[in-house]
Amino acid sequence: MKIAVIGYSGAGKSALAKRLAAFYDCPLLYLDTVQFTSGWRERDREQALAIVAAFLQNPAWVIDGNYRKFYQQRRMEEADRIIFLRFSRLRCFWQAFGRYLRNRRRTRESMAAGCNEKFDWEFVRWILWEGRTKEIRGRYADICRRYADKVTVCRNRKEVSRLLEGLTV
Repeated sequence: MKIAVIGYSGAGKSALAKRLAAFYDCPLLYLDTVQFTSGWRERDREQALAIVAAFLQNPAWVIDGNYRKFYQQRRMEEADRIIFLRFSRLRCFWQAFGRYLRNRRRTRESMAAGCNEKFDWEFVRWILWEGRTKEIRGRYADICRRYADKVTVCRNRKEVSRLLEGLTV
């Protein structure tokens, strides 16, 4: 099984991806660990692409993240299932804030080593506005249209719970 988990920042992509990878017993790649190195520095693009390309060779996988530059089209095409977390702005904001409170001064496993949890104005702007521009919403709509037969859209936690309850091997 190959699963791509996409969606808005703060929606819970990493938590869902972790549960799916455990359920299907397959490798998991958090694209944030590819994008960043210690101290929130961006990784060299060629090195990052090599990491993702190597991971895609696995016969089964779960990949958490959007990042168009990391073979997004290929990931969507190869995925058996695409899960789009389309939570509201406010839900994403509150979930990201709660995550910050739980992980302050620590690095989550879904982040690169040395990238401690942060919740700054730049991230708030991304969650509420910049990560939801017409262009970005259009990209998600395009994925949902192009791969309609394998996309599942979850708009809230209840729909994610139903998705997890209905998992089959």
